[in-house]
Amino acid sequence: MISKALTGASTKPIVLAILRRGESYGYEIIQQVRDITGGRMDWSEPMLYPFLKRLERDGLITSQWRLSDKGPLRKYYRLTAEGQKELEAEKCQWLTVHSALTLLWEPVEEKG
Repeated sequence: MISKALTGASTKPIVLAILRRGESYGYEIIQQVRDITGGRMDWSEPMLYPFLKRLERDGLITSQWRLSDKGPLRKYYRLTAEGQKELEAEKCQWLTVHSALTLLWEPVEEKG
């Protein structure tokens, strides 16, 4: 399992990246995260829904209630233009961290 701290730090870019692929609803987002990580990240509805509300309040996503193909009413989320900009900024930051860790994890050469 991934630590709570790393899960918390990565929630925003993961949600934005999922929504960049197309609109989705909460439970479907949770399932996508579980599938993408092979179950190593296990999000819950009580964790995700307040986060989605915060992203919506910040103008990064929008939502719309609609009937699903199977009938129940679901709240579908969609990335905004501002959300796309934020995703690009998050991506740059994460790639910088990834590059730094990749360099640091290389074997250390013995000196002299």
